[in-house]
Amino acid sequence: MNNYHLDHLQYLETEAIHVMREVAAEYERPALLFSGGKDSICLLRLAEKAFRPSDIPMPLLNVDTGHHFPELNDFRDRRAQQLGVKLIVRKVEDAIAKGIAAPAPGEVSRNRLQIPTLLAAVEEFRFDCAIGGARRDEEKARAKERFFSFRDAFGQWDPKNQRPEIWNLYNARVNPGEHMRVFPLSNWTEMDVWEYIKREQLEAPTIYFSHPRKCVRRHGQWLPATDLLPPKRNEEVKDLVVRVRTIGDIISTGMVESRADTVDDILAEIAAARVTERGSRADDKASEAAMEDRKKAGYF
Repeated sequence: MNNYHLDHLQYLETEAIHVMREVAAEYERPALLFSGGKDSICLLRLAEKAFRPSDIPMPLLNVDTGHHFPELNDFRDRRAQQLGVKLIVRKVEDAIAKGIAAPAPGEVSRNRLQIPTLLAAVEEFRFDCAIGGARRDEEKARAKERFFSFRDAFGQWDPKNQRPEIWNLYNARVNPGEHMRVFPLSNWTEMDVWEYIKREQLEAPTIYFSHPRKCVRRHGQWLPATDLLPPKRNEEVKDLVVRVRTIGDIISTGMVESRADTVDDILAEIAAARVTERGSRADDKASEAAMEDRKKAGYF
């Protein structure tokens, strides 16, 4: 009789590895979306476990808005080089110059402009599948996702027309021009991600840990004071010790006051938190339907 049982984290890891191997078996030109954030860090380790000692059979793809934290891009580039994996970066700036993306008058955030930039990269490299690090616990729209999320020939997502996934059987079929988004971390939580980072002793960008930063209070949260987000006349800039829980553009990522400078500290902080992980993202707080609208148009 086999008395071996998987613990919670081992089960999630096994499930995610199975999903990744399904991608490798079903698709000719997959890509792994890699920002350098905590979720994509876990995806890279899972890819190593799924495919080593062979090479990871897909390139890394990142859409750079030009508003990224420098610490994150440095980490992204270094990690790809360490693993010897091809990194493809497509920039919103270039997409604007080529007429692929068009900012609206007065539009500061580039979240919307990531959509045509990403879809253009999918078309350029003829990717038939893109693996992402989205999790169902993050946000209401992402809670509607399946592991295999079908996108039509326009890169769009219809939450009412997703394929059933019974007994972990996935319908991976796509027609020419269509593609699939796949989310191996669907059943993971923020706590699971950090417990996995601890167990695997994975390096994470310094921005996730407490550090001094100049911040300005806006819309009920602390935002980093930068040239892209200069303080208004009546706003006070404060020197705080902060960290991030989730990373987006530098102009929309809320900082949380924190002294958590180790993974154990972060785990304790998450356990006591009463605000959701993405509750500090100004782009999500703008509208409850914001994420779902972006996803329907082709967002991650």
